[in-house]
Amino acid sequence: MAQPSTLHRSLELAGTLPALMVAADRVAATVIQGVHGRRRVGQGDAFWQYRPYRDGDSASQIDWRQSARSRHLFVRETEWEAAASVWLWRDASPSMQYASLRNIDTKAVRAELITLALASLLTDAGERIALLGSGMRPISGRVAMRRVAETLFDETRDSTRNLPSQPPLVPLPAHGTVVLVSDWLDPLDTVAAAIRHYASVGVRGHLVQVLDPAEEDLPFAGHVKFEGLEAEGQHTIRRVETVRTAYGARLAAQKEGLQRLTRSADWTVHLHRTDRPPQTVLLSLYLAMADLRRLNAA
Repeated sequence: MAQPSTLHRSLELAGTLPALMVAADRVAATVIQGVHGRRRVGQGDAFWQYRPYRDGDSASQIDWRQSARSRHLFVRETEWEAAASVWLWRDASPSMQYASLRNIDTKAVRAELITLALASLLTDAGERIALLGSGMRPISGRVAMRRVAETLFDETRDSTRNLPSQPPLVPLPAHGTVVLVSDWLDPLDTVAAAIRHYASVGVRGHLVQVLDPAEEDLPFAGHVKFEGLEAEGQHTIRRVETVRTAYGARLAAQKEGLQRLTRSADWTVHLHRTDRPPQTVLLSLYLAMADLRRLNAA
């Protein structure tokens, strides 16, 4: 039997989340209202620009006076609406192409699944989304979901592209949000540079760390040869069990470092293992996004 596509799986996964969110009374109002188009007193309500009507826009957003001057429909966009968008990024570098067991996803597949499921949830809530660094303008509606899925597919299908393990550092408007999904095993200084780039201009952010169970537990024993997926070479350990404690301490220090970096920027970090259902991390991430937006809109 053919395996369902990642897009199909993500849509199916996202469909289970609203039931879990019913129990989360503290964000019920945010879920019902959505965040897109929320009015904010002050500069955020200032006129920003007219833009062409797109699939997914509500008819109530159309500026009929401006539209009457031409043959096209136009939407009146405010500064807050232009800024309150979500940019998504997932790590698809070679090191993510790892799965220690045959019956679980690689880190890359799980990162893509989480990204697409979140995109589905956000567009259902009326959010405007785009892929970070793609040049894609944030848009809302199911067409946005399709564009994200198609772009991710095109990137991974092109075997000539060497996708980086760190998110691109591009200009974003203040009050925007980034969601960055990776294994986050790079040096903390490198991660800090990415967080600093976006947090310094008022962008909110969320990290999702996706790890394989073998990366967490180091379950191997005896003589084991390890080989990097990004030309790091090979390293043989004669008795892996003798380094398990030191390895666990170093991984814990990496996680604590991520917590420290995100906490100092008022960002959040969410941990996920590929041998566990992704619904849990999606719920945690989605509720954290709603909480941050509610606090910033207050």
